[in-house]
Amino acid sequence: MNILQELKKHEEQSKELESQLMDPSVLSHPEKLRTINEAFADVREIVALGEDYQKKQIELEGAKQTLEETNDPEMIELAEQEIQTLEKEVSRLEEQVILLLVPPDPLDKKNTIVEIRAGAGGDESALFATELFRLYNRYAEQQGWKTKIISSSQNDLGGFKEMIFSIEGKNVFSKLKYESGVHRVQRVPETEKQGRVHTSTVTVAILPEAEEVDLKIDPKELKIEATTSTGAGGQSVNTTYSAVRIIHIPTGLIVYCQEERSQKQNKERAMSIMRARLFALEQERLHKERDEARRGQVGTGDRSEKIRTYNFPQDRITDHRINQNFHGIPQIMSGDLDPIITALKLAELEKNMSG
Repeated sequence: MNILQELKKHEEQSKELESQLMDPSVLSHPEKLRTINEAFADVREIVALGEDYQKKQIELEGAKQTLEETNDPEMIELAEQEIQTLEKEVSRLEEQVILLLVPPDPLDKKNTIVEIRAGAGGDESALFATELFRLYNRYAEQQGWKTKIISSSQNDLGGFKEMIFSIEGKNVFSKLKYESGVHRVQRVPETEKQGRVHTSTVTVAILPEAEEVDLKIDPKELKIEATTSTGAGGQSVNTTYSAVRIIHIPTGLIVYCQEERSQKQNKERAMSIMRARLFALEQERLHKERDEARRGQVGTGDRSEKIRTYNFPQDRITDHRINQNFHGIPQIMSGDLDPIITALKLAELEKNMSG
């Protein structure tokens, strides 16, 4: 990929879109205006980053030239420090520019439904599921996204056996899609008196939120039941029939929602989960039909694939898809996911370009 050539194309595209935004025929059509405005904003983001990248490149060349031309020890030291700083900055910006220049997945802009479920490891697994929920919640806050709990189920220790929630915002799926799969944790549980390291697993599914235009569901294929809400341990927390269970008869998929106060709201939330799950099934089917393309990708969707190990005693997170280690677990679990996501995006880009 020739970065400068690609940036030149985007500069031209930016000017063209800006011109269209001034066109009276566009201004009089709100939907067309919105579409062009969104495209312009995306292109402008790339152009602005590209301008910053090129500016730092010029500064780096200037610093190198100064180093070549001077004999002053003090100037040499300053130039070397500046070169070191600018090289890191140019590398960082180049990485960001490349990621933005990659043709987006049609699903990248979609909001998501995140499903976290405790796997092997009993209570310890449920506690780690809770920590993963906090991680994604904090990451969403940092990105300016909004989260909303749809459904949850806790054990007696306060860990989540299951947590389903939605995340809305800009390009949510493009970043979180790499989180789908089995997350393995190795650590000494708080309940372990002899200090032994236990291994537990948690499954994460990242589903692109599907609109009705994305997926048509025949109402005859759905069985919708109203039921009472329940809490931890099975006790009744609501004597009215506000909770909703939806069964998709052809696939056997079941969605249960009780977090909202009214039956209507729970039905809407349950339908959004059902649409997302059926849409994900369809996407998996299409991926399997495109085996060649799938082999060139970093794993982003197989829920049975072990994608990551969190080794707390050694303060190390290993992403198995790219065989790369990351340190600083407390910081990462506090929402600092970007280094891992960026590494996965770059690995996928490299594979696609070499394939």
